[in-house]
Amino acid sequence: MLLAILSDIHANLPALETVLDEIEGAGVDEAWCLGDVVGYGAQPNECAELVREHCSICLVGNHDLAALDELDISTFSPAAAAAVRWTRDAMSERTTAFLRSLAPAEEGREVALYHASPRDPVWEYVLWPDQAAECIRVQASRVSFIGHSHVALFFALPEDSDSAHGQRPDARGAQAGAGTSLEVGRGRWLINPGSVGQPRDGDARAAWLELDTDAWKATFHRAEYDIDRAADAIVASNLPEHLARRLYVGQ
Repeated sequence: MLLAILSDIHANLPALETVLDEIEGAGVDEAWCLGDVVGYGAQPNECAELVREHCSICLVGNHDLAALDELDISTFSPAAAAAVRWTRDAMSERTTAFLRSLAPAEEGREVALYHASPRDPVWEYVLWPDQAAECIRVQASRVSFIGHSHVALFFALPEDSDSAHGQRPDARGAQAGAGTSLEVGRGRWLINPGSVGQPRDGDARAAWLELDTDAWKATFHRAEYDIDRAADAIVASNLPEHLARRLYVGQ
């Protein structure tokens, strides 16, 4: 099966439309979304509708839960909290019902899916090899996917990573640029496709990942999209201008 894995759309309609066009051109069988459909951006209802139409699996992310008033936003940055409050007012009943129907993890498929991490599907940011190794050891499948950090990266451990002497090595891993291809047929893997709507890895292009489960090959993609259109929508909606500016630098 050929899958498209996407995450952290954050109500960025131009980015999502561009990624969906690329996915269609790639001839994938199914698209799966790892959550955070809304938050930060100015078009939550339009993005939720496209995800509902095009993604056979969608998880709920922390910003989705915050928009549903099911998560405390006292630790959010001022801009993120302002976007949550704006999104709560902007969301339609249809979007609200869709987000309420979602869970933060899916462990019933050939690969496991988590919004944030296998240890904490809602909150944990997985960015470091030692942390990733502990997550890999508890994930439900040999290959798992996470979002949340907005950074395209991967971590891997060999199948027999725990030695007889009790040593628990860190995972090997790295950030993944456009075109990075991984052979994931052996070992245990934890992979983040990066963010569609608000990349934070220095590449402003929308990110997504292609997974071939027959060849067990994962390929990272980046897509140029109309950032001006997304930024203008944020400014026009009186959301914090910082949320528009950061789209241009991928941070």
